[in-house]
Amino acid sequence: MLLQCRNVTYRYPQGDALVFNDLNCRLADPGFHGLFGPSGVGKSTLARIIAGEINGFAGEIKRRDRAGILYSCNTERLPGWSSVGDHLTKVTPAAHLPLLQELIRAFDLGSCIDSRFSQLSLGQKNRANLTRYLLQDFDLLIMDESLANVDEAIRKQIIVTIKKMFPDKYFLYISHSVAEVATFCARILMLRDIHKSPQLIEVAGRDHHGDTAMDKAALERTMLEIVHAA
Repeated sequence: MLLQCRNVTYRYPQGDALVFNDLNCRLADPGFHGLFGPSGVGKSTLARIIAGEINGFAGEIKRRDRAGILYSCNTERLPGWSSVGDHLTKVTPAAHLPLLQELIRAFDLGSCIDSRFSQLSLGQKNRANLTRYLLQDFDLLIMDESLANVDEAIRKQIIVTIKKMFPDKYFLYISHSVAEVATFCARILMLRDIHKSPQLIEVAGRDHHGDTAMDKAALERTMLEIVHAA
């Protein structure tokens, strides 16, 4: 098991209302998993607690010894003066340079590799930002709306590529698309309103790898289960 949250209770600084109350969850197996729930329920906050970016909570976060956990999101600052290619090469460990070329092709970054970040669209920036995280050493990568503003077809291509290239890694994917998490995630952590008990429940996703036709009826059942769980 990579990660376990036990009885996590948290309130925002200078706030009285609880965000989480005795919340429990775990990531036991590698794969592409989802964190889903209504807007404002605390998905990003939970993700940052898991990543170690937020403290001041009660309860326990148990991580596997020396587990590398990275947190990526769609609001990160990028060096606007640098070209995409120069920056990605600079932040890539030498052993991962062959992987960089594979990701550039898979993420359709070739056309903007010589452009400065300041010249890119939001979708291009997010694809480049996600690429630099995938080039690091990690056990768990949290993707907090990391593919926002990316065209649907390219999003699908990127997710399928990640699942094929990193089968032994853990991913926690935050998205507002119920169809997306239902289709591609193996397990979906459903974060619910603070007044619901338990506050977090698990739903099985379809864990689609893009190599076979999707069972539309099964997908619809999974989507309904997610909606009803919320």
